Amino acid sequence: MRPLTDDEIATLANRNTVKKTAVENFLMSMPLTDTIGVQRSNARMDASLYRWNAATLHAIFAGIDLAYGR
Repeated sequence: MRPLTDDEIATLANRNTVKKTAVENFLMSMPLTDTIGVQRSNARMDASLYRWNAATLHAIFAGIDLAYGR
C-alpha cells in the first residue's frame, strides 16, 4: 500500500453526490499497515455508522484500490 496524493484524494472526493469530507478524512487516515480487506471492512462499517450514500462508499473503495495498486 502507498499513501494517496492530495490530488488523487481530491479527484475522488469531488465526484458527483459524494460526501467530500467523508472521502477526504477516510482516505487521508488509512493506516499503511492494514490489509485491503481490513480497509474495505472499515469503510463498510463507517458507511453504516455515518449513513454514507453509495457514491461515497464507492469513491472510498476506488481510493483503497488505488492505494493498493489495483
